Amino acid sequence: MMGAVQPFISGAISKTVNVPEEVTVEDVEQLHIEAWQLGLKAVAIYRDNCKVAQPLATTKKATEQSPAAAHDAELARKVADLEKALARQTTVVVKQPIRERMPRRRRSNTFAFRVADCEGYVTVGEYDDGRPGEVFVKVAKQGSTLAGIMDAFAVSVSLGLQHGVPLATYVRKYTNMRFEPAGMTDDPDLRIAQSLVDYIFRRLAVDYLPYDERVELGVLTTGERTQQTLPGVEEAATPNLSLVEEGDYGDEGRQLRSPLRLAASPAPGVATRGGVVPLESDAPYCFQCGVQMQRAGSCHACPSCGTTSGCS
Repeated sequence: MMGAVQPFISGAISKTVNVPEEVTVEDVEQLHIEAWQLGLKAVAIYRDNCKVAQPLATTKKATEQSPAAAHDAELARKVADLEKALARQTTVVVKQPIRERMPRRRRSNTFAFRVADCEGYVTVGEYDDGRPGEVFVKVAKQGSTLAGIMDAFAVSVSLGLQHGVPLATYVRKYTNMRFEPAGMTDDPDLRIAQSLVDYIFRRLAVDYLPYDERVELGVLTTGERTQQTLPGVEEAATPNLSLVEEGDYGDEGRQLRSPLRLAASPAPGVATRGGVVPLESDAPYCFQCGVQMQRAGSCHACPSCGTTSGCS
């Protein structure tokens, strides 16, 4: 048809030659040769499905998409998945703690304490399984600033315990805090406290935490810190004899014997010729290095690091 019309038109014919999608290079080459043989000045070729949208389709595909449409659909799906992933990453989920309230009727444990010149009482409310859930602290100096601060501090600790804060966390944070009043206590298990908070949480740790956990936290009683005698080994005192025997050694012997006697003075708890000097059984252990202190006047001093129990 184009070859029949071309002799009557001075220009080229604007008519597209539609070829199927399976056309080959040889087919296109043959199409141009035939157009030249028919005397056409120009020829336009369109391969089926070479564009996303086209006005004319040789076949209708109901289920199968074109490669271009499938590629666009795959890109759209990947973009949607990426947007969902970004939305999940930017979403912040905040978990709020749930308060486990104490039962209306519960058991409690009350103990009295004295740290230096400050006396008071601590009441610990327990859950049905024995866990501590609330703490009340009453200091003897009612109406003072210390009493008010300790009351507010006990309320905050109680709320923390009821919201799931472990007791070991409080013990780890509040033990070894140093402030007045501090010094000797009337507790046989914890003889020295560096502050009221230090003593209270050490006492709670002894009452409610297992031994292995207390060893990790460094909270041990006086009996646990004392080294026990090994099984089958009996304790015996070794007499400390003077290097110079009693007798007449002349002037040189007297001069040599006198300083030796001073250097070989009997130690506490050691058998001597004059008797046995008793040990200081009430001497506490140093809260810095753990060595048993020695009495220095009305107080005690550590022979290892020099720390005192409150005296200068």
